[in-house]
Amino acid sequence: MLKDLCAREAIQPNQVILHSDNGGPMKGATMLATLQALGVMPSLSRPGVSNDNPYSESLFKTPSRLSARSVRYPVRGTHLGCRTGALVQPRTPPQCNPFVTPAQRHANLDQDILDRRTLLYEAARERHPLRWKGATRDWQRIHVVHLNPDRADRNAATLQPRSPELKAT
Repeated sequence: MLKDLCAREAIQPNQVILHSDNGGPMKGATMLATLQALGVMPSLSRPGVSNDNPYSESLFKTPSRLSARSVRYPVRGTHLGCRTGALVQPRTPPQCNPFVTPAQRHANLDQDILDRRTLLYEAARERHPLRWKGATRDWQRIHVVHLNPDRADRNAATLQPRSPELKAT
């Protein structure tokens, strides 16, 4: 499943870190050898205080039960996408950037979307200046996204600078 994912998403060596739950299968020699061959960096560290989302993590328990259920499905692993796809909507904006969806960010469409929104808001402000009290919304792309940011990290998020022609006045 991991090999297929890396091939399908064109993941380059040393591009991805796989965070695991420190379980036996994730620390096994076979899994570590596969990760090394694919250039995926394993991370066996977990936070001292778990602030992970247990609901989202529960969606990924299925791979550990794959061998018992694979007989029912024509293509091995297709039920994973069906199960998570029904529960996780691609239109739901993530907490890191509430202006684009995860699918848009993954496809590198987010910067274009944010640039178009900046222009749209500026044009609307010029057409109807009495409707605006201050500057338009800041549509900057959030450059670095953390899985579990601390409160301080959320306030000091690294932002990619806006281009001068798109800067709000």
